[in-house]
Parts: sequence; C-alpha cells; structure tokens
Amino acid sequence: MTAVASPRPEAPGSYPYPPWPARPPRRRSRAERLWRGPDSDPAWVRPALLGLLAVAAALYLWDLGASGWANSYYAAAVQAGTKSWKAFLFGSTDSSNFVTVDKTPGSLWVMEISARIFGVNSWSILVPQALEGVAAVGVLYATVKRWFSPAAALLAGAVFALTPVAALMFRFNNPDALLVLLLVASAYAMTRALEAGQLRWLVAAGAFVGFGFLAKELQAFLVLPAYGLVYLLAGPPQLARRIWHVVVIGLATIAAGGWWVAIVSLWPASSRPYVGGSQNNSFWNVLFGYNGFGRLTGNESGSVGGGPAGAAGRWGPTGLTRMFNSAFGGQIAWLLPAALILLGAGFVYTALRPRTDRTRAALGLWGGWLLVTGLAFSFGQGIIHEYYSVALAPAIAAIVGIGATTFWANREHPFARVLCAFTLGITAVWSYVLLGRTASWMPWLRSFVLVGGLGVAIAIAVAPSLRGRAALALASGAIVIGLSAPAAYTLSTVNTPHSGALPTAGPSGAASRFGPGGGRAFGGGRAFGGIRQQGGFAPPQGGLGGFGGNFGGGFAPPNFGGNLGGGNGTGHSALGGLLDGSNPGAQITALLKASTGYRWTAAAIGANNASGYQLASGKAIMAIGGFNGTDPTPTLAQFQEYVRAGKVHYFIASGGGFGAPGGGLGAQGGGASTSSEISQWVQSNYTAQTIDGVTIYDLSSAG
Repeated sequence: MTAVASPRPEAPGSYPYPPWPARPPRRRSRAERLWRGPDSDPAWVRPALLGLLAVAAALYLWDLGASGWANSYYAAAVQAGTKSWKAFLFGSTDSSNFVTVDKTPGSLWVMEISARIFGVNSWSILVPQALEGVAAVGVLYATVKRWFSPAAALLAGAVFALTPVAALMFRFNNPDALLVLLLVASAYAMTRALEAGQLRWLVAAGAFVGFGFLAKELQAFLVLPAYGLVYLLAGPPQLARRIWHVVVIGLATIAAGGWWVAIVSLWPASSRPYVGGSQNNSFWNVLFGYNGFGRLTGNESGSVGGGPAGAAGRWGPTGLTRMFNSAFGGQIAWLLPAALILLGAGFVYTALRPRTDRTRAALGLWGGWLLVTGLAFSFGQGIIHEYYSVALAPAIAAIVGIGATTFWANREHPFARVLCAFTLGITAVWSYVLLGRTASWMPWLRSFVLVGGLGVAIAIAVAPSLRGRAALALASGAIVIGLSAPAAYTLSTVNTPHSGALPTAGPSGAASRFGPGGGRAFGGGRAFGGIRQQGGFAPPQGGLGGFGGNFGGGFAPPNFGGNLGGGNGTGHSALGGLLDGSNPGAQITALLKASTGYRWTAAAIGANNASGYQLASGKAIMAIGGFNGTDPTPTLAQFQEYVRAGKVHYFIASGGGFGAPGGGLGAQGGGASTSSEISQWVQSNYTAQTIDGVTIYDLSSAG
C-alpha cells in the first residue's frame, strides 16, 4: 500500500494560493481632484489656494462697474477696435484710424476681444483686467510652489493679492495688468528652465517678455538682466551651452514682440494711423524717446512737463528713497523693507551652497527683478506715475514668501530667529509710518500694527522651541500684523471708483507727489492721481514747470475745462482735460449721433478730450495732437484739406489738450503749436455755438 504524503503545513501568515489582487483605488471625480489637489500635498493646501483665488477675484471684481469707463482714453481705443480691424491691429484711438494710442496695443487686444463678444461697456472692458489679476496670483503661487513649500507659495500669493496698487491696476484698464501677468508667466517659465535647462522653457520665458513688450514696451525688458544673469550662474548645462541659451531668450523676446514693430515700420504711412506719441510718425521715435529710453533720461520729445526741472526731477524727487516717499510708499512699499532684508539675508544664508542651489537661484531671479525695476523707477528722470510700481509687486511677494518661510523653518538657529523677529519689527514700524501719512484715516490701525507687530516680534525672538499649534499661532499673528495695513489700503481702493489717466490706491491723501498736503488738484477738485485733495492747489516752491507760465507766480491756468488728472469717479467736466475724459451732456451727444456721412464726426484737441464724446456718441472723433495734444498731426494744411473734403463735421473747442491757445504745461516738441494753429484757424473762420456748456463749431458751413 502506497503512503500518501500529507500537505506540508503552511507557515503562519502564508496562503496556499496567490492572494486576490488588491482593489484599485477609486478614481476621483474631476470636482474631487480640483478640491483635493495632488496627493503629495497636505489636504489643506488646495482648499487654501482656491480660497486665495476667490479672495483675489472678489477684490478685483467687486462693484467693478462703479468706475465707469475708468481710463476713457483706452476705453475709446477699445471701442474703435471693435469697429475696425485696422484700429484693432494698430491700436487706433478712433475707428477711422487717425492716430494710435501712445503705446503698443497688446493690452487693448484682450479687452477688444471681450468687447466684440459682450459689447462695449465698462464690465466687458474691466473684467478681463480683473481676471488677469486673478491669473497672475495663481501663476505666482505655481512658480513659488515648484521649489518651495505650499506655505511659501500661499504667502507670496496673499502678499501680491493684497498689495494696494495691484488691486488698483487689476480693476483698471491701463496696460499694466496684462504686463504683470505676462512677466509673472515669464518667471514661471524661467523657473522651469532652471530645473533642467530645457530649451522650450527658455523660449517660453523670452516669448512672454516679448508679449509684455506689446503690452507696455520697454518696461517689460527690465526683468531680462535678472533672467540672463541667474541662468548664467545657476543654469544646469555647461557654461557654453548656458551662454547660447541666454541668446535664445533674447531671440525669443525679439520675435514675440518684434513682429508688430515690423508691421508698423513696413506698412505705408499713408494707409495707417499716425503713430501716437511720436514727433515724426515713427514707432522708433516713441521707443527711443517719449515712451522708451526718455523715461530714464528725461529727454521726452512730445511729452508735457511735470514739476520743476532740476536735481529733483520733473516728476518728483529721484533717488534710492523714491519708492518709499509720499507718492509711492502707500502704493507698493509696505513690505518692501522686509523683502530687501530677506533678500540680503538669503544670499548670505546660501552663499556656500552649490552653484545650482535653487533657493539662491530663486532669490536671484526675483531679487534681480526687484532691484533692476526698482532702480529704474527710482532714478528715472522722465514721466513716472505711482501705478507703475505694480511691476514690483510680484517680486516683493515672492521674496517675502520664500524668505519668511525659509527662515521660519530654521528658527531654532539664532540667526534665523532674530532675522524673523527683526523683519517683522521693521515691517510694523514702517507700516506705522505709512499709516501716519493718512493719520485721520483709521487711526486705531496704526497702534494695532505697531504694538502687535513689536509684541509678536519679541515673542519670536525669545521662543525658539515653539512647535505645533503654538508655533502656528505665532506665525499666523505675524502674517496678520504684516498684511493688515496693506489689506486695509486695498479694501479702501476696492471701495473707491477710479477714473482718468492717473489713479492711485488707498484712501484720500495716500499719494502726493509733492509731499503730504501738497495738493495736486485745482481749487479743491480732483487730484492728479485718483484722490480728492481738500484745500486746493499747493504747488512746490518755485512753480510747477510750464502750465502756460509758472505756478510760482500768479497762477492762471489754461482752459482745461475742469480736471487735469485721474479721479475718484466724481464730477467729470463736460470738456474733459489732458488726463481725464470729457462727459458730454445729452444735447451735444444727440447732435453728434445725428451726424452722418463724415469720416470723423468731430475733432477735439487731445485724445482724452475726444474720448468722452466718442464713447457717448459711438462716432469716430479725431484726436488732434494725439494723447497730449502735442503730436504734430494733423498740420494746419492737412486739417484744412480734411474740412474742405467734408471729412470732419464739428470742431469741439479744447478742454484738455495742450495745443489750445494759452495752454502749455511745458510741452516738449512742436505739436502743441500745430494744435494751437488749428484752434485759431477754426475760431477765425467759423461761428461758435454753445451746447451743454461746450463751445462747438460746425465746419460744414463757414462763419
């Protein structure tokens, strides 16, 4: 009998047969993936990001229509671009293509596409700007998060979103909103390029800068020195290949921005609009003068004078402290000292690390952006306005996010701990100083920021071993203290309508180029920059350049018809002004709408003066002299020929340009005299009539 072997007992925990395959994880829905984010992130990260973007959207979209057309100069150009593809391409101020805006038209294209879809109204023009702001916050978050913690990225996004001048410009239709978005996108591409040296990301970085040129010309190029230097020092390839890659960035930039310049240069001048801002109908004249290098040198042919010439600069004091002064401080500088401290400390902290160290490379990229752009703004002798400083906001935010979280994570080391405490203390003191410039506005906030900031700073310095909830509470307190003042200014900005060419952020009196209390309005009216000064005009000693003479003596301003600058949404003059659109009444609007068969329904000196009539009537209005009224177009002979040919119906007496008799503002160039000649010829040969308080001439019949 054969014995049958019994099965060998299995070892404990083993199975006689292969186990059933594990059930695959349940595939998450798109909504779940959107809410949860990558599995590698803590569960709180994606909801926090969505909350940040929601806050940014609320800030930038809230009551957006209250600002009306905002900057009517660009709103009129958007209207023109919806009626004529040629106006779209060149950025004409009217659909009959007389003259272009004084900048490249890239920022107009986004608004014009929106207005072609949804119609020409304030929301279709301003919502794209707001969405560009939300996108910029998101791209900044994504850029910082690639190399640093989610906390660093969220802090950077929050600092950016709550910067007062950012809230201002993402609610306004100036070119800066698109410029900032494109530059942040270029920084993201550079970050990707620094990871592996991939050519596609270098091309993308250059292309985004080139598109930024199409939004606001040479200002976009201020980030390029930082990009090139950081890649040469920290890029992964060998040196020779890094040099070639930097050349590629430059070539991509030229290609992305240069195609439009080539079209304008090669297009016959007789069949395109006059290049606004130029003195010879050449874009190169704009690029190297009025809207380009002239901003640095002060040699801006065709511009208008600012303040008194001299060491201080015609547009306010220049020097290292410019971004901290009464004009710019409340707009951008709340966390600028903190960013500079963290930037310097970060370079010291990473000095001995390998060449490709990412922390040092990121600080170099954002720090180079901040320093080069900041120095250009600080020492530029030409035209500069407070809202330009929005270009500094992404760099400040990124440096604060990276630096603060890096040193906080190493707070057990005395250097890092003291640095965190010192930076917070400086921020609290500086916020106290800035809030003191509007001392009557929320006075309790000054004490809260100062006392709270110094208290939290001391706690950080003496409590290095805090962990868990205690450390979280301390860090949260530092963030609240650091952001409370700029957040308050941002909320004030959101709750204030803005109009005109020169808006400013914050409460009334938050920005004054000529010092606290130095009014920038005429007779208690609207100020240069979107604030309403009480108490009238207080010029600096020695006068203010050349408003038809000298402010230092008896001031007799030319007939601006009301305002010179941007406003807070109150009381447009019917005539408008150099930097503020006209607000025509019902009768003159009806008159213009009834005009048919003319290439230009009317002509007015200065594009802002013309813009209000164009927006109200929907008809093309010729802007004599372009933006400032100082472009030499048309000549008197050309205008006379237009009138003889029946191409212009009415002439609206000047309320804003600097070509009107008695006008001036120290205009540089010959265009002002050209506009003045046209005004005098019309007055001498045609009969004036007054409608809605506006003097208008019918050019279809001689007087």
